[in-house]
Amino acid sequence: MEPNSYANQRIARISSHLNPPNLKMNEHGDGSSLTSFHCRAKGASPGFKVAILGAAGGIGQPLSMLMKINPLVSVLHLYDVVNTPGVTSDISHMDTAAVVRGFLGQNQLEDALTGMDLVIIPAGVPRKPGMTRDDLFNINAGIVKTLCEAIAKRCPKAIVNVISNPVNSTVPIAAEVFKRAGTYDPKRLLGVTMLDVVRANTFVAEVLGLDPRDVDVPVVGGHAGITILPLLSQVKPHSSFTTKEIEYLTDRIQNGGTEVVEAKAGAGSATLSMAYAAVKFADACLRALKGEADVIQCAYVDSQVTELPFFASKVRLGRDGVEEFLPLGPLSDYERASLEKAKKELATSVEKGVAFIRK
Repeated sequence: MEPNSYANQRIARISSHLNPPNLKMNEHGDGSSLTSFHCRAKGASPGFKVAILGAAGGIGQPLSMLMKINPLVSVLHLYDVVNTPGVTSDISHMDTAAVVRGFLGQNQLEDALTGMDLVIIPAGVPRKPGMTRDDLFNINAGIVKTLCEAIAKRCPKAIVNVISNPVNSTVPIAAEVFKRAGTYDPKRLLGVTMLDVVRANTFVAEVLGLDPRDVDVPVVGGHAGITILPLLSQVKPHSSFTTKEIEYLTDRIQNGGTEVVEAKAGAGSATLSMAYAAVKFADACLRALKGEADVIQCAYVDSQVTELPFFASKVRLGRDGVEEFLPLGPLSDYERASLEKAKKELATSVEKGVAFIRK
């Protein structure tokens, strides 16, 4: 091969990462994967293909950066309606194995999703001072609907992690979209409540004087206000709390998002901690996809744990998503009373999401 020709091929390969050409389907023509030439640069490690929808936002940017570091990721697709080229260019300079490719605007959405193993959705507007998660509903519900319609077309077998708030309603919205498309697999749709667990571990560790990495607090219910229920009676390592400590910790965990919104004084919401939590959860999903045993995390899913159709609790993850629901375990009187209050609000949120699609 002529030296100049070889150099031109290498330059074209590098350029294609930042400005992907019209993507070619695999030889079977089923749209399930891309050809290896378009998916992977020479020297890239084997791993999973991950798409982040909303990659240029406050959560999306740090989330994209952290996923670029993950050794289980071989191809990272970044999609947003604005600013994706800049984010893609920036992150692509990191010397880790994942190949990064950017996609901009609605006309490139389906290309961004083709052949993905895991799709993470942080897209939507953030919460501002005085806003509840329900205030976000009308905008974010439409965004999630559009994105999930494209997922159903291009990567119906992907594991989908929903971050967009209000999660209590957006996960049911996603489920209804997939049902309409005939692609719904409840095991593969997971609402990310990991930030509640991360906060619970951090705040409890502060009270106990421990390293948060040594603390495990199950958080069940949902992902907003009183639907967030930390099971302090099941903290590991086992610890006893006074009534005052239980009330303080529960309230702070439930209102951690408001704490950040107020501290940022209108300049944003919990973006950095959310990105960290989302990556922690995504890593668990990828490890399970790889075949690692006993990957257990809390997630908001189509559930069999209570009479509610969706509920957050500990689940065991496997190659196909949710593999097993773990029991709630013994609850304290305080937790049982709080759970009943959470169920009422959760039921309303689920119905709201379902009604949005069915109307």
